Amino acid sequence: MLIHPHFNPIALKAGPIAIHWYGLMYLVGFLLFLVLGRRRIKLGRPAGWQLNELDDLLFYGVLGVILGGRLGYVLFYKPDFYFSHPFDIFKVWEGGMSFHGGFIGVLVAMWVFAYKTHRRFFAVTDFIAPLVPLGLMFGRLGNFINGELWGRVTTPTLPWSMGFPSAANADAAAALRNPQWQQWLVEFGMLPRHPSQLYEMLTEGLLLFVVLYVYSGKPRKVGQISGLFMFGYGLCRFCVEFTREPDDFLGLLQFGLSMGQWLSLPMILLGLHLFWWSSRSGNRA
Repeated sequence: MLIHPHFNPIALKAGPIAIHWYGLMYLVGFLLFLVLGRRRIKLGRPAGWQLNELDDLLFYGVLGVILGGRLGYVLFYKPDFYFSHPFDIFKVWEGGMSFHGGFIGVLVAMWVFAYKTHRRFFAVTDFIAPLVPLGLMFGRLGNFINGELWGRVTTPTLPWSMGFPSAANADAAAALRNPQWQQWLVEFGMLPRHPSQLYEMLTEGLLLFVVLYVYSGKPRKVGQISGLFMFGYGLCRFCVEFTREPDDFLGLLQFGLSMGQWLSLPMILLGLHLFWWSSRSGNRA
């Protein structure tokens, strides 16, 4: 069994100013968005975009990610707590962001951008879809560095199983439910878990980026790239969730699925429908 290195979550510190790894990962994601976006515009994929529009697009996207991600976490994961403590909604430094909420926030932001620039909504989302997965990849790397969102308990014979020192309380609670796990906890001091953050980094991050970037290299009908992104992300997230420890305050929901899986199912279905609908249309980007 491997042991998580237990990195210091603070990457740089100068006096009272501390820069966290997770914040740096967001910054890397935004910078890659600009770099790849500029490359796509210069290559004319798709045609009709100007470099000066990219900065505005990123600004709208950042607002959508932050506001949508936070509100999504509040509404999807802890509505009772935050409705009882409304001022805690603004304590973003304490953590709590939802990808699915951020996704909805970005869609709203892109709709506003499309309206203000007189573009078709799906033409905008088709442009940004291939630029997003690398940001997701580095976000999951940030989760791994922080030693958070670890996976479910697996067997120590799995070559890449990993013990997470930050999961000590979760390990102790889990061991009470399984005599075998109690033995492992005594033997190793921690339980072997799936490094699910790395699974997500490689699937919904790197793999999805390669698929979308290659697919978007040729002219496609409007909406197809967006549909492929929704389906691809939803499918990757749904599958990886089988190895990811569910939130302790939620556990598994109906049919033994996690909240992340229930939120991913609509993405899979909508992505398939959008891809099918776009394929029947005659409009190319």
